[in-house]
Amino acid sequence: MKSLIITIMLLSAFGLEAQFVQNSSNSLFSDFKAFRKGDALTVLIVEDTKAGNSASTDNGRESSVGAGFGVSSGSTNTSADVSLGSSTDFRGDGSTSRNESIRSKLSARVIDLEDNGNLIIEGKRTTKVNGETQYVTIRGVVRPVDVRPDNSVYSYSILDLTLLIDGDGSVSEYQEPGLITKFLRMLF
Repeated sequence: MKSLIITIMLLSAFGLEAQFVQNSSNSLFSDFKAFRKGDALTVLIVEDTKAGNSASTDNGRESSVGAGFGVSSGSTNTSADVSLGSSTDFRGDGSTSRNESIRSKLSARVIDLEDNGNLIIEGKRTTKVNGETQYVTIRGVVRPVDVRPDNSVYSYSILDLTLLIDGDGSVSEYQEPGLITKFLRMLF
């Protein structure tokens, strides 16, 4: 009987010890933050990308050769003119511009830890509305100091960020070129 009581006390002590270790990293005055494998956090996707490029070229070349010959005697006048010319002109202009803005929230899971304590995260979301399916996938590395008090992190604070947003459905199908256009693009 005494051995049973001692065994129960030891088991309960180990159980309390495990619970104490789990909660020991949390302060009574702070919120829970993701810090180990399996923990979840919210990624606030805030991406603004603007890029522009322009170029202008103006080249010109001109060559000219001329010769003249004239003979005059009494009533006969003979003259000859030879002229040779060459001209090259080229002008080119080009510009590109691109603006992207993405705003979203996505839950992600800590899938592994680096040796220095950084969190390797991954999150996926699939939504389907009116026959349109949207897939959002995010991966990257988060420093624990970048995790905000509400257990969220901005996407611009994620190292080696991979953000994939793809869709499938009738709207996506109409945005793609037709088969003939695809074939002609392959030829030219």
